[in-house]
Amino acid sequence: DLDFIVARRDTRALEELLEGRGYEPVREFNALNGHRRLLFDHPVSGQRLDVFVEAFEMCHTLPLADRIDARPDTLPGAELLMTKLQIVQLNAKDRSDAWALLHALDVVEGDDNAIDPLRIAALTARDWGLHHTFELNLARLRSDLPELAVADVDRARIAARANAISAAMEQAPKSRAWRLRARIGERRRWYDEPE
Repeated sequence: DLDFIVARRDTRALEELLEGRGYEPVREFNALNGHRRLLFDHPVSGQRLDVFVEAFEMCHTLPLADRIDARPDTLPGAELLMTKLQIVQLNAKDRSDAWALLHALDVVEGDDNAIDPLRIAALTARDWGLHHTFELNLARLRSDLPELAVADVDRARIAARANAISAAMEQAPKSRAWRLRARIGERRRWYDEPE
């Protein structure tokens, strides 16, 4: 499947564009969820398009409205990586995608062409659940690196970049709500179940 994000103001134009290209809306789903997410299927190719409206909502909500126009072709590197890190049950494909992003993109503060650790840290410093899922997945990505069939230097690059993101998350000052939620920990579910 393919994932897209759209500004709320552009939703109708995108629906018209996709329908003009032969995609059919999943009407019941779109009627119930169209304010935040839309699905389209292509009857011939079987291709599914998943369109998020201003926020990426799966296990956690990633606010992206102010990041849609940061790059002309895709979301910035930090946002792309966060769409993978927010998955509580990280599968092999999502793990490979995260490794690929960590391999391809450097970790640089304030750079939308790289992975901006301060952007990630700013979001996780306000939301303990998001922080916890990210820290679990970054640890999984590092511990599973021996399975990755690449050169040692590439594994080291991925590990160093994951470490840099983890360090930025840990160093960021946490909100009062974050600290209160951290006391509860995993005794209460900290993520949503995506439909």
